[in-house]
Amino acid sequence: MVGFGQTTRDKFVISAKAGGINAITGGATVISRGESGWQQLMITDDLNSGDRVRTDGDGRVEILLNPGSYLRVGGNSEVELLDNSLANLEVRLLRGTAIVEATGADGLELNIGISTPHARLVIVRQGLYRLNVVPDDATELIIRKGRVILSDSHTKVKGGNKVIFSATNVSVAKLTDEDKKKDDVENWSKERAQALAKANQRITNRILNSAFASFRDPFYAFDSRALGLWFFNPRVGCYTFLPFYLGFGSPYGSYYTNAFYVPYVPNSYPRYGNGGGTAGSSGGQSYPTNGAGQSNPASGGSSGNSGGSYRPPTPPASTGGFGNGGNGGFSREPRMINPETGNPMPRKNLEKMPGQP
Repeated sequence: MVGFGQTTRDKFVISAKAGGINAITGGATVISRGESGWQQLMITDDLNSGDRVRTDGDGRVEILLNPGSYLRVGGNSEVELLDNSLANLEVRLLRGTAIVEATGADGLELNIGISTPHARLVIVRQGLYRLNVVPDDATELIIRKGRVILSDSHTKVKGGNKVIFSATNVSVAKLTDEDKKKDDVENWSKERAQALAKANQRITNRILNSAFASFRDPFYAFDSRALGLWFFNPRVGCYTFLPFYLGFGSPYGSYYTNAFYVPYVPNSYPRYGNGGGTAGSSGGQSYPTNGAGQSNPASGGSSGNSGGSYRPPTPPASTGGFGNGGNGGFSREPRMINPETGNPMPRKNLEKMPGQP
């Protein structure tokens, strides 16, 4: 049985936090720090630092990491969320199997900390990573795509390699044909990636307007390292990734064709409504606007000419909040942003995107 998000999560419709449970298959339980008993894991749970999750033989769990990255835990496994902050995000696989799907832009460092009883490493690039842990034996890390840094030696290991950690030794070797074979857990991970990309594609302006109209948390609560937001799409009943600008794709090959554009304002602090609506007499803050520049009437905001002004980690080439075309930033036109220059990359890199002309 697969669990999906319910209406009780509507108030968390927009989030940049790690630790949300996004899918459950089979049996899974959770224990919080300081508690003595395990409880059934629920699809509406949000893990805090120190919480542990374990799965039965038929169990699988998807956990949200930083926006755009997912931890997928296989059967007979146990994982602890050591730190759920985006600044120091770290998970510990105690036993079993886990896959990390990390989404990002070329050249950007993600800094997702991973530890096991035998190893500690940092995922620094977008890619696909598999860990297998036998508690009293060794840890196996398979890097299908991406790059990690081994914390003890600061060694960089790229995709196409396998690292074996034991109590006394660390070895690195190229992936063999046997290592390249996929099992049921990896097939499930790929299916989840495809489903989440489709959930992003099914976000409409109406859904976005409704979500931001009820959104009350200020944007400065989001960590500046975030490349986007977790967005709960009620049509499909789960969170998906809503990047701050277009061009993001899953390392499995799917693309996030909808993005939440935000303008780059030098030397500014994250805030609402820079030119896209001001706080009204009720004292409320306006939420990021659509292409027409209409602010949230419920919060007392007035109309403006452009979108919201949250500053992304790298400057996009266009401005706006969300909307279709114009200055609005909710757009389907695929352009990857070069993190070094802040300029759009050539379209030829995305010519084969599904559903694009």
